[in-house]
Amino acid sequence: MNRTHIPGILAMAAIVVASNILVQVLFGQWLTWGAFTYPFAFLVTDVMNRVYGAHAARKVVFAGFVTGVICSLIGTQIVGEYGPLVTLRIAAGSGTAFLVAQMLDVSIFSALREGRWWRAPLASTLVGSSADTILFFSIAFSAQLTWLEPANDVAWANEALPLLGAGPMVPLWASLAVADWLVKLSLALIALVPFRLIVQHLTAHRGAA
Repeated sequence: MNRTHIPGILAMAAIVVASNILVQVLFGQWLTWGAFTYPFAFLVTDVMNRVYGAHAARKVVFAGFVTGVICSLIGTQIVGEYGPLVTLRIAAGSGTAFLVAQMLDVSIFSALREGRWWRAPLASTLVGSSADTILFFSIAFSAQLTWLEPANDVAWANEALPLLGAGPMVPLWASLAVADWLVKLSLALIALVPFRLIVQHLTAHRGAA
């Protein structure tokens, strides 16, 4: 393993672990604290892609995926007030969404890497984040996919409520998904600042080495 990749791998693993823990803690009515930490996984992937290339970025994604699987396996063994903290559907949704979204991020970033510095990280993160949200919430909570885990009652997530408390009537999980997506979009813009600074620092460090 290239030693220069280790910080990225550790950062991705730390974000995944933190997000798996913080997703259990509510922030308001529609979000958990995990919604504010997980989007930085895209920042790590994009920094690695810019500085070390797509191959290094995919290594980091794989490390995050393995860490996520381990967290999910642990979560299935911890029983809370309403059953296991992580159900089969949540584990499947989380793993699928992470892997697809991050690999999509790497591909889009690579295709746009020769453009202006902000275009690749912004476009790849926006598309990847959108795919992540759609895949996770639909796999984990959609009534149409109850066959994935018939014993898991997701009726609570499909209760019809106004979108974000004020819009048209939609399943509860749709409001959770939209709130999560809006946070990801906001953080995609904010993350451009640390992306620029970290890339400049690492690039200068490599040049001096």
